[in-house]
Amino acid sequence: MSKYSIFSLARNAMSHHDNWERAWRSPTPQKSYDAIIVGGGGHGLATAYYMAKEHGMRNIAVLEKGWIGGGNTGRNTTIVRSNYLWDEAAFLYEKSMKLWEGLSQDLNYNVMFSQRGVYNLGHTLQDMRDIQRRVNANRLNGVDGEVVDAKELAKRIPYLNCSPDSRYPILGASFQARGGTARHDAVAWGFARGADSYGVDIIQNCEVTGIRREDGAVLGVETSQGYIESKKVGVVTAGSSSVLASMAGLRLPLESHPLQAFVSEPIKPVLDTVVMSNAVHGYISQSDKGDLVIGAGIDSYNGYGQRGSFTTIEHTMTAIMELFPVFSRVRMNRQWGGIVDTCPDACPIISKTPIKGLYFNCGWGTGGFKATPGSGWVFAHTVANDEPHELNAAFALDRFISGALIDEHGAAGVAH
Repeated sequence: MSKYSIFSLARNAMSHHDNWERAWRSPTPQKSYDAIIVGGGGHGLATAYYMAKEHGMRNIAVLEKGWIGGGNTGRNTTIVRSNYLWDEAAFLYEKSMKLWEGLSQDLNYNVMFSQRGVYNLGHTLQDMRDIQRRVNANRLNGVDGEVVDAKELAKRIPYLNCSPDSRYPILGASFQARGGTARHDAVAWGFARGADSYGVDIIQNCEVTGIRREDGAVLGVETSQGYIESKKVGVVTAGSSSVLASMAGLRLPLESHPLQAFVSEPIKPVLDTVVMSNAVHGYISQSDKGDLVIGAGIDSYNGYGQRGSFTTIEHTMTAIMELFPVFSRVRMNRQWGGIVDTCPDACPIISKTPIKGLYFNCGWGTGGFKATPGSGWVFAHTVANDEPHELNAAFALDRFISGALIDEHGAAGVAH
């Protein structure tokens, strides 16, 4: 190491970060904007980024009630896949997958996207029929997929319990090789820096407390930092979407639930892929630093607590130990919960509303992280043009009136 490098390292170590370049600005809110995005998570930041990049809008604000990456974006298990059953969902998630594959280059920020593959296990004959149906549907839609039998699974994942004597014997799995994981906070930071580079104002600690409207159109938002005017307001607030909707006099077909996850102490590399099981309801991967990242389903009760119940954690630990008995003595390091809003058909709402200029992107349930870039891309089109893109047209709010639901419970039956 050169003397200059050593001096630079020491100087930065002693500076307490004071001389570090900030990734994005912390501006004072303007009195008005051409568009406001409420919610500074991955989806909201991606929306602002693509509005600026793809649609030439610059006078945009992202309002976040806390800090960037402090909501669901930083409270998930980072799984990325696009192997959904129905055409509408498959095309949307596949658009997101293609954006993921070039995202680090596009943002010039390493989001640590790792295409280590995702396995969805089948434990019954009906599970395997459903897996074959979904893989065939994926292939017809240009989405990669493979059906793997139990013998092949045992070779690929040596520590997976493929014994026929287990309580839920594994008969096979679907496999999407292009799926994998990404670094959740890096995704938020990358989109924040990218949006800021186009002039988007990212305003933290700015809670929206009201939505002002007149004659059926939005006028702006009341915030903890004062009133901000805009004739376009896009709301992307994950588990709090119903709360924001009520401020505008809307009622959305959503339920908010805690979703739990936990990580173990770091261990040596033993699992180089993602394994999910609907039957025992658990999913697991190993992070780059060695933690086992484990997720559960949503808690049965409605609530806004970022913690969840002990019974759900206990059930998930039991499930993981059935799949991987070798992990039984690994100690849990920490646990957390996020708040997810779920739609009746397990698909999101990416839509205009009856109030002109007000748009909602919500209802992703447990699968929001994987859709981050695709969600932002189509929502940016919707807000900028006041019309949905063909990829999100089917996810309109009025489908709950027309009955044109997109039932993805089969592909989204386990979290992520």
